[in-house]
Amino acid sequence: MSIFHLKPLRQQTDEQLMERAKAGRDAAFEELYRRYAHRLKGFFFLQLGRDEELAADATHDVFLRLYEARCRYREGSSVSTWIYTIAYNICRNHYRSNAYESRLLEALDAEPIAEQHIEVDLDAATLDQALEQVLSELPAPLHQLFSLHYQEELTIPQIAEIVGIPEGTIKSRLHKTMNIIRKKLKKYENHK
Repeated sequence: MSIFHLKPLRQQTDEQLMERAKAGRDAAFEELYRRYAHRLKGFFFLQLGRDEELAADATHDVFLRLYEARCRYREGSSVSTWIYTIAYNICRNHYRSNAYESRLLEALDAEPIAEQHIEVDLDAATLDQALEQVLSELPAPLHQLFSLHYQEELTIPQIAEIVGIPEGTIKSRLHKTMNIIRKKLKKYENHK
């Protein structure tokens, strides 16, 4: 018996819990659900048009897919990356029919990166409200990258693995997204 089986579930790593879930221990899977469900629901809420019911359904879908695929878990693989890969694919499938977004991304990727130096000085509450508005106006793929990196705190390599595009493209899109956000926040500069 390995040592991680002796620790309480709350003290085990995600990977240890997934190994236990793979072995048929539903309590370990329930602990993974407890750790990720709230964050995923928030991620989906922001990505899927602030629709609580759709966010709840998508969160449920992630865990259903994860549970069904638990036997395919490879020891040492990142569980959080796997979870967010599933979440990203659910969002991508939701927006797949929107050809406008793919054309926008192609155009965005073709643009050279221009460094923008725009200073925005707002109080915290105004900044939060303005940022929320700007993020809601971003095309879904850019909003997803922003959320995965800055809100879910995933690394560029993790995001590249999740979305299936090169790290350089992720960095470029994040940089361009930040420039878009800075430009849009510029109009709030005089609202101190």
